[in-house]
Amino acid sequence: MIYKEFQGKKLSALGLGAMRLPVLESADSRIDEESTAKMIDYAMEKGINYFDTAWGYHMGNSEIVMGKLLKKYPRESFYLADKFPGYDLSNIGKVEEIFEKQLKKCGVEYFDFYMFHNVCEMNIDEYLDPAYGIFDYLMRQKQKGRIKHLGFSAHGNMQTMTRFLQSYGKDMEFCQLQINWLDWEFQAAKEKVELVRSYGIPVWVMEPLRGGKLVNVEFDGSLQGRKGAEVAFRFLQGLEGVTVILSGMSNFQQLAENIQTFEKSEPLKKDEAEYLLARAREMTGKSLPCTSCRYCTSKCPMELNIPYLIELYNEDKFSNGGFMAPMALSKVPEDKKPSACLGCRACEEVCPQNIKISEAMSDFALRLKK
Repeated sequence: MIYKEFQGKKLSALGLGAMRLPVLESADSRIDEESTAKMIDYAMEKGINYFDTAWGYHMGNSEIVMGKLLKKYPRESFYLADKFPGYDLSNIGKVEEIFEKQLKKCGVEYFDFYMFHNVCEMNIDEYLDPAYGIFDYLMRQKQKGRIKHLGFSAHGNMQTMTRFLQSYGKDMEFCQLQINWLDWEFQAAKEKVELVRSYGIPVWVMEPLRGGKLVNVEFDGSLQGRKGAEVAFRFLQGLEGVTVILSGMSNFQQLAENIQTFEKSEPLKKDEAEYLLARAREMTGKSLPCTSCRYCTSKCPMELNIPYLIELYNEDKFSNGGFMAPMALSKVPEDKKPSACLGCRACEEVCPQNIKISEAMSDFALRLKK
């Protein structure tokens, strides 16, 4: 197992994410404890020492099962990460209540790593609002030793992440980001990594396989015949500043194959990485080619943030739905959402890319309704 140094600790470069554990009868809340126990035992045997869970994983049962199954091992033999569930705004005023419950559910006295979960457009105002006391409370728990390292995970855009870092960056010790070869340009992962590293914060990777979508991609050239998961991990091994790469493995075979990949670091060659990024552009090529020149916004009578809406529209179409667009739009006023587009086409008259913006906004509004 490859290990990375972090403040005097040796963290396994591959971390076991507990969001997609094996389940019984396809029921997300019913974790297959027997299969999960075998996976954890094998992971520990092969050197994985970083385990990541969260309040909402497996309908709240991930924390319970992970705590139960890790209990057999000495507490100092593994690192456990958890998160404050601010992705659900109904939790915002309950930081103390939830944190105490998380410790009990996991059966531990402290978390090695703890995060503001999913900093994004939906919750940034609440996370930064001192009235809720989230930051102050978590810092107090760190001072008490109940949180060893405090950080954050983020699905937000650059503006949102910048706001968070400007307020709390000096106290953040790590940041968990969605990074993979498809999203390196498509979701501006490269720019987000650069932003975080400009604050001297090391990077953790989530969604390295984009929820499994990169597993079955076939390659040409020197990558021909290589498995999608292995190629995706080798791409990440070549990125500077990456410490832990989390994978939400759902069965023993996935775990065993991933561990084999992390027995040694073999980053892709430059031409192989460039080939992957070209494939990513090809795969996302049907996306609207907005360059954020913002000519359109100057003509929109509704003052819509058209480049931002197109960015979300591209993601929603490529992913065939999902949580990203609805989550980001939840804080956008009704008169600024895609449905507010009048179809006047004033924006299209000045668009250098000749994008049919009104049609895209109409389609986006319909997709969101569905």
